[in-house]
Amino acid sequence: MLSVISKTILRLLGWKITGRYPHELNKFIIVVMPHTSNWDFPLGLLVRSALKARNIKFVAKDSLFKPPFGAIFRALGGYPIDRSGGLGYVDAVVKIIKREPQFVLTVTPEGTRSKVDKLKTGFYYIALGADVPLVLVSFDYGKKEVAWSKPFYPTGDKEKDFREILKFFEGAKGKHPELGYPPTLNAKH
Repeated sequence: MLSVISKTILRLLGWKITGRYPHELNKFIIVVMPHTSNWDFPLGLLVRSALKARNIKFVAKDSLFKPPFGAIFRALGGYPIDRSGGLGYVDAVVKIIKREPQFVLTVTPEGTRSKVDKLKTGFYYIALGADVPLVLVSFDYGKKEVAWSKPFYPTGDKEKDFREILKFFEGAKGKHPELGYPPTLNAKH
């Protein structure tokens, strides 16, 4: 029922979803771009509900999951990351993905809603370390389209892989296009 309501809301707002969510995969990383607005989060929640993809997570530092807000973050798909014991972010997330029987992680490589000249690349190294595919998702406010790619396994050739990743996002406009990372084949990453 919630899925039908979410689909209806998206349709009333003029949004469409293209491509497909890979329900058959237990583990993968969703890479969302462009990320230029606080509205990306509620849009993502609507899409998650419409696609019946309840297992999608985001990670945040474990201190955010303490009372009074911890239960809210968990209900929204948050997963606490413990970086104690000398683990860096990438290693800590790889450890979680390898440990859990099902884990779908959403990341925004821009890392912020502000203008950036360089993407964060941790998602790429997490995928390599955990041996999971990337699924690229474009939030294109210009077309009002949420586009899903087919699963893409990084090869370890970062330059080649990033050309493919950026090609998927080319032309997508964030809610505030002037803040989006320039998804061009010549951009730095």
